[in-house]
Amino acid sequence: MDDPVNPLDPVNPVSPVPPVDPVNPLERTLHAARARVLADLASGEVAAADVVSMVEDSVVQRRWWVEQWPEGAEYVAGLVAQDVQDALLESHGRWPLCPVCGSGDPHALDVEPELGPDPHWVCHKAGVKVAPVGSLGAATGGASTS
Repeated sequence: MDDPVNPLDPVNPVSPVPPVDPVNPLERTLHAARARVLADLASGEVAAADVVSMVEDSVVQRRWWVEQWPEGAEYVAGLVAQDVQDALLESHGRWPLCPVCGSGDPHALDVEPELGPDPHWVCHKAGVKVAPVGSLGAATGGASTS
């Protein structure tokens, strides 16, 4: 009797290959945060290669942060948005600019809560929620993010 051959395992073709685990919850959280911030950047046509690198840098830092404090996973999208906003301020200027206030000095939106679930872009000057992080395009007339 011939031994069964497993073509999926070239090193040890007789042993079964363990099933591939789905992406773990940490990676799902990080991918979702990355996607939400990239959607907002793309809606404002700000998603150049150097800016995408800023997102990736933040995701790497936040991966470590969530590994240390798993209960903070639901805060990652807002934190990545804030990290990218801070990095852009240093290199490109304020982002995202407020689409609500048509007059006066241009100002950036802020993420609220600073550390909490369900982050939104808000205009403190007008006192309004503009859009959830990841849906800025719908509020600004940019590319649809949903």
